[in-house]
Amino acid sequence: MIDALTPDDLVRCTEIEAELFAADSPWPLSGFVAELRADHNTYVAARVRAGGPVIGYAGVSVLGRPGDHECEVHTIAVEPGHQGEGYGRALLDALLDVADQVHAPVFLEVRTDNDAAIALYQRNGFEVVGTRRNYYQPSGADAYTMVRAARTAEPEGHAQP
Repeated sequence: MIDALTPDDLVRCTEIEAELFAADSPWPLSGFVAELRADHNTYVAARVRAGGPVIGYAGVSVLGRPGDHECEVHTIAVEPGHQGEGYGRALLDALLDVADQVHAPVFLEVRTDNDAAIALYQRNGFEVVGTRRNYYQPSGADAYTMVRAARTAEPEGHAQP
């Protein structure tokens, strides 16, 4: 299930973050707190059951002025024990719903070697528009910049989280 990320979830998020992104400066608790507090951000949580612990999280910013918004995905993460179960797709769907409500294109960066994430994004209409060399630090891994064009109507087959 997908619901709102809350301050009570953030310690668990830092644990997942440290496990998944140890080589690339995982976000500290203070980073999650700041992200959750920002008015232009929406953060969601994946849980196996209502009221259960967070097993994944995702966040998106809505930037710009009404009528000229852009969205930027800040993060999508699912703990290793639940990867491949559809939680990443459900989290992405929730973020895309935010963008679709304001008719905004969506931008993101993804490691060039993260084939599973790249495939998920491509299945959801994202295209590679550039490469950022040494984007992730301290590992020095490259990132693709990907974008999905703004949607003004719900596409056929779009699943709700």
